[in-house]
Amino acid sequence: MKEATFYEVIDKEKKVVQCALCNHRCRIKEGRRGICHVRENQEGKLVSLVYGRLISEHIDPIEKKPLFHLLPASLSFSIATVGCNFRCRHCQNFEISQYPRLKSGQIPGTDRTPEQVVEAAKQQGCQSISYTYIEPTIFFEFAYDTAKKAHAAGIKNVFVSNGYTSPEATREIAPYLDANNIDLKAFTDKFYKEVSGAKLQPVLDTIKLMKELGVWVEVTTLVIPGWNDSDGELHDIADFLVNVDPHIPWHVTRFHPTFEMTDRPPTPANTLRRARDIGLQAGLKYVYTGNIPGEEGENTFCPKCGEKVIERTGFYAVAKGLEGDVCRHCKEPIAGIFA
Repeated sequence: MKEATFYEVIDKEKKVVQCALCNHRCRIKEGRRGICHVRENQEGKLVSLVYGRLISEHIDPIEKKPLFHLLPASLSFSIATVGCNFRCRHCQNFEISQYPRLKSGQIPGTDRTPEQVVEAAKQQGCQSISYTYIEPTIFFEFAYDTAKKAHAAGIKNVFVSNGYTSPEATREIAPYLDANNIDLKAFTDKFYKEVSGAKLQPVLDTIKLMKELGVWVEVTTLVIPGWNDSDGELHDIADFLVNVDPHIPWHVTRFHPTFEMTDRPPTPANTLRRARDIGLQAGLKYVYTGNIPGEEGENTFCPKCGEKVIERTGFYAVAKGLEGDVCRHCKEPIAGIFA
């Protein structure tokens, strides 16, 4: 347990606080918790109930995040606590993201220090630490303390995020954050409200701000039949990303029925191929199809000469056509962090 950052007392008499860590900006009465269920008002002081309480510690290939332009074929020490500030009906990790909400506020986990996480990453030969599986913003204090120590040790830091981090928190973490894969779940407020319990605009703002602050950004859209798979919506997402930076990699990935969304079939492969074509035609340099191993859309192609520079099958990657950070064939720079 640790006092939270980014909050203020807005009613001293009633001990009401307002959290400013994410864009929900919850007003929390004494004895209550925010939407994330892991930040609690204790007698007018907001505390994080998950500081150092890790529920997951795994070694993953960086491609699993997915991050395709950050140290390909490297390992990432991946951590998470319980809790989340979204309530996605299709969450793949709902057992931990929704744990406090579904289990009467319980906060399970194993106590870890930032130093222990960094040391574990070193011992396992990981070149990065990923704050992932749930929304890392909700355990911001621990992620921040760990990221500072990892940065000093030459280990890169990665968020896998829903993009709902407040501008204040984004600016605070950015100097220590190397990359962020942000879910752009759809391009309508209807989807965000009905499926995730949030709004679209703050996510768009976070993508822009992360880029402005020099964080490497990749974007993932889980394409769900009947929800966000129309040509119009896919065009809207692609056009938005092109206007921010055409070199942002866009991952269009396959949906599988899970949690509270079992009324939809898995995404057809042709839908993902169509989404990839839309992204490339809009002007994006790198568009990837995900969750269908063996697809040509898993590979990275030089945007100038078209040669394959990184070949992938599932989470296995080989950068045969990459020389440093340029295409071996035509010397065109490939956007990303490769050293």
